[in-house]
Amino acid sequence: MSLKVAVQMDPIETIDIKGDSTFAMLLESQKRGHDIFYYLPQALSLRGDEVFARGHDLKLQDVEGDHFTLGASTRVNLNEMDTVLLRQDPPFDMSYISTTHLLERVHPGTLVVNDPANVRNAPEKIFVTQFKQFMPETLITKDREEVKAFRKEFKDIVIKPLYGNGGAAVFRINELDENMGSLLEIFDDLFREPYIVQQYLSDVRAGDKRIILIDGEIAGAINRVPAKGDIRSNMHAGGRPEAIELSDRDREICATLSPHLKEQGLIFVGIDVIGDMLTEINVTSPTGIREVQKFGGADIAAMIWDAIEARCSAS
Repeated sequence: MSLKVAVQMDPIETIDIKGDSTFAMLLESQKRGHDIFYYLPQALSLRGDEVFARGHDLKLQDVEGDHFTLGASTRVNLNEMDTVLLRQDPPFDMSYISTTHLLERVHPGTLVVNDPANVRNAPEKIFVTQFKQFMPETLITKDREEVKAFRKEFKDIVIKPLYGNGGAAVFRINELDENMGSLLEIFDDLFREPYIVQQYLSDVRAGDKRIILIDGEIAGAINRVPAKGDIRSNMHAGGRPEAIELSDRDREICATLSPHLKEQGLIFVGIDVIGDMLTEINVTSPTGIREVQKFGGADIAAMIWDAIEARCSAS
């Protein structure tokens, strides 16, 4: 089947195609003969019951430095598309949230992946707290006394922005570190929201597993090992990908999450597991597709499009 596909993403000229999951998804879409319309989040408009976007028809090739060609600027009614890929990266701020409200007006008549209302209601570091039986000890707060008490209890902690991404502004603070007060002052200046504080997991030295689920089912996994001298395993922060086998605990976590993801229309999800502990459920713009395939795993882009096409043909 040929679909009319719109993709809401970051500027395509800025992406690193070697590891970009959106690019992998769009290559597969083009391979299947779908028409691709590309636009930026700020190009969305709502008038009455119709949502429009100004953007371009898009052609792709897997060539670094020459990976896309844009057609002329056009205005498209998203109500007339078959599916919209909601794929811009966080920050998960009011700009991001506003786009989910607009896209909610076209979904499910136009299938939005992932479901915009449930993306809005499932921020990575908050949604995961519904599954506290799998999590390290976690505190969400802006109260410094709570942070001090948490560190006193667990000795070694990690502090990070509640709506951050890509490993940005992630700090490890042990019981002897005298910089916590200054760090919290900086966080208060930079972020209006609370921060998230977690017990430090020494297992992170062995890596942080990214497990990808498609329509609630395990599709593949990659391990991300932090660079020496860094606790952050994100590829953007210098993490090194490697193949990984899933444990029984990993499969237990995924089986528990599966019905929730299916019910909420979260088709493409990436979860993060350190040791035996679930730390995040990524629903906004999950990554890892190209790394999984590079290490001999499944063609996850194809699996995503199988799921999307099945939804579209059933509607």
